[in-house]
Amino acid sequence: MNRQGRPSAPGTVSDQAPKTFTGHQGLRLVEPLIFEVGAPDQTGVDLPKPKGGVNRLGGLERAAPVDLPGLSEPQVVRHFTRLSRKNYGIDMGFFPLGSCTMKHNPRLNEKVAGLAGFADVHPLQPESTVQGALALMDQLAHWLITLTGMPGIALSPKAGAHGELCGLMTIRAALEARGDARARVLVPDSAHGTNPATAALCGYVVDPIPADERGRVDLDAMTAKLDSDVAAIMLTNPNTCGLFETDIVEIARRVHEAGAFFYCDGANFNAIVGKVRPGDLGVDAMHINLHKTFSTPHGGGGPGSGPVVFSEALAPFVPPPWVVGGEGGFTLSETTGPESVGRMTAFHGQMGMFVRALTYMLSHGADGLKQVAEDAVLNANYVLETLKDVITASFEGPCMHEALFDDRFLKDTGVSTLDFAKALIDEGFHPMTMYFPLVVHGAMLIEPTETESKASLDEFIGAMRALAQAARDGDTDRFENAPVFAPVHRLDETQAARKPILTYQEPVPAEAAE
Repeated sequence: MNRQGRPSAPGTVSDQAPKTFTGHQGLRLVEPLIFEVGAPDQTGVDLPKPKGGVNRLGGLERAAPVDLPGLSEPQVVRHFTRLSRKNYGIDMGFFPLGSCTMKHNPRLNEKVAGLAGFADVHPLQPESTVQGALALMDQLAHWLITLTGMPGIALSPKAGAHGELCGLMTIRAALEARGDARARVLVPDSAHGTNPATAALCGYVVDPIPADERGRVDLDAMTAKLDSDVAAIMLTNPNTCGLFETDIVEIARRVHEAGAFFYCDGANFNAIVGKVRPGDLGVDAMHINLHKTFSTPHGGGGPGSGPVVFSEALAPFVPPPWVVGGEGGFTLSETTGPESVGRMTAFHGQMGMFVRALTYMLSHGADGLKQVAEDAVLNANYVLETLKDVITASFEGPCMHEALFDDRFLKDTGVSTLDFAKALIDEGFHPMTMYFPLVVHGAMLIEPTETESKASLDEFIGAMRALAQAARDGDTDRFENAPVFAPVHRLDETQAARKPILTYQEPVPAEAAE
């Protein structure tokens, strides 16, 4: 029986499970490295030795074996299938990573992205052969401009950080065009971590702005730093504490009065899409993570897409290309004025992401996108309200799309935030975002998104409450050894990050080691 008094699910492995010869536990299969499965001297395909022919390698023949493992087709299929069973993804369960918007990805989007003409489009094709793709890009741009209330757009940036770079380069070009050399960018403590990196990459000095006791930008501290040397503020809204910046209109007014520009990190647009137009708040530039707000499978480095929308003041500086429609159809315009920052990338953007995003928009409609934001905020506040009596909430009042907790409830329990998150793996959940944002100690940031049902949230909430009770009861063994039921148990993650082993080395036999 499990802790809820229900029979344990079939296949559950207990600590008393018998040791097996293979190391497998039923269908929980041990899978070695692919180098340990295969061998360089074997192959799954027999090819005849070439007859005749001229050696054209010019002395560049391989001097030693390539040392790749030789495997048969069944070995390859089984290896990667077994590895896939060890991975956790949104299709397996709730993925509560705060600041990441890991929502369900509708299969309709994937089906449309796989259609011929989208999936196999090539950036060097003649424009006459890609009219459908260009029409799609034009319609996507129209939706993004309408949803944000901002007249300029660049579709080509490949991800959120690339979009940030695009926005700040455009701001720098606008300042240079008016002969205004400015050296500083204000970055609130509650902004996304890539914001200061982008500002530094563009040659600016990063000037931090503290948060107030409400978890929002300290308006007085920001105003004290506004002068003729400030180029822009880079603000995330809703911010990384999961809170809407209630002073945002006043922030924009004061920034503009100082002659600076307002860059908004749009990674959390999912919380306000269809409800608030950033252009109406005074924003000058904002990137949009299509792979978060408008659903695309993401993580592990891609795929991604980060179009940037611009105010009228920055529109002349936007990088090409632009989709232009006319009597003869659609074309990609490279025509730029002397003020444009020029191309950001070799080609035209992430076509697969464009297709998925527009499919998502059209299938939801304007009213559906509004409901996306409403349901995301509702789910996050449900998590906040049902947990804050046992897990300390970092700030008073309701949140937006994500609920922020901290480790004060773990004081004197001997359990750390990391221990708590590892124990959550044993409950069958991916952990929440830990230790971020940095404005609170031992942060635990939970974003349920709009695609989770009340039933799935209740199961997660029940697990969180049970773990909080176990910590208070002094059950430290449950946390120190966690995760017990994962394919790999507790790792030294610091060493793994700092000293990764990236190449396979043959193990040294015991007698040789002696």
